[in-house]
Amino acid sequence: MSNTVATKRRGLRFYLDIYRKILVQDLKSKMSYRADFIISNIGMIVSNLVGFVTFGILFRNFPSINGWIMYEMLFLYGFSLIALTPVQCFFDNNWNLRYAVKTGDFIKYCFRPINIFFYYISEVFDVKGLGQLCFGVGTLAFAWSHLGIPVTFVILAQTLLFLIAASLFMIAIMNFAAATCFWIQNSGYIMVIMFRFKDFAKYPASIFNTVFRIIFTFVIPIAFIAYYPSLVILRPDNIPLLSWLSPLIGLLFFYLSYRFWLLGARKYDGTGS
Repeated sequence: MSNTVATKRRGLRFYLDIYRKILVQDLKSKMSYRADFIISNIGMIVSNLVGFVTFGILFRNFPSINGWIMYEMLFLYGFSLIALTPVQCFFDNNWNLRYAVKTGDFIKYCFRPINIFFYYISEVFDVKGLGQLCFGVGTLAFAWSHLGIPVTFVILAQTLLFLIAASLFMIAIMNFAAATCFWIQNSGYIMVIMFRFKDFAKYPASIFNTVFRIIFTFVIPIAFIAYYPSLVILRPDNIPLLSWLSPLIGLLFFYLSYRFWLLGARKYDGTGS
C-alpha cells in the first residue's frame, strides 16, 4: 500500500487520539448489549478456570513435573493468559481479514490517508479479553504469593517488560497467520492451527522433547509467550540468554509480521484479488 506524504507525517499521538475515539465508540456499541458483555466475560473466565482446575487435579497425583511444582505451573498459566490478552482484545479483527479479502470489502481500507494496518486492526475491540485478563492477574497473584516472590519495583518492572515482550510474540504469530489470506484461499485453518498452539504456552518448554523444544523456540515461538520470559522472575539464579533477549526478539518478530501483513495488503492493492 503506497503511503501519502500526510500519512508519513502522522505520529504516535495522532494514532493514539484516533484509536481512543474508535475505542470509545466501539465500547459504547458493545455496552448497549450488556447481557452479551457479561455472558462473554463469564464464559471466558469459566473456560480459563477449567485450566486452573486441571492443574490442581494433575498435581494431586504428581508432586512435580520435570522439576516444576504446581505454583510455578500456575505462574506460567497466569502469565500466559495476561500475555495473550492484547492479541485477544486489540487484534481480534485479524480473524475477519480473510472474509474481507475474499468478499472485496478490504478495498475500502486502501484509499484512506492512514496506516492501513492500524485502520483495519483498530476497528474491533474484543471485550471478552477483559475477563481473561482478570483471571490471569488473579492466577498470577495467587501463584506469586505461594512462591514467596518478593514484591519490589525492579521485579514488578521486569514482569511488566517481559509480559509486553511475550504479548508481541503471540500478536506476531497471528499477524503472520492472518496475512496468509492474501496468498492462500481458505486460509482460516492456518489461523486456527496457530491459535491452538497457544495452549502449549502454559507449559514449560523443558518438559517437551528436543524436537518440540526447537519447534516451540525457533519455528513457532510459543515458548516465548510464558516460559522464557517467566524464568526471569521464577528462576533468577539460572536465566538463559533467550530470556534476556526475548524483548528484542519480540520486537523484531512483531516488526517482521507487520511488514509481512503490509506486503500482503500491497499485493491486494496491486491485483484486486
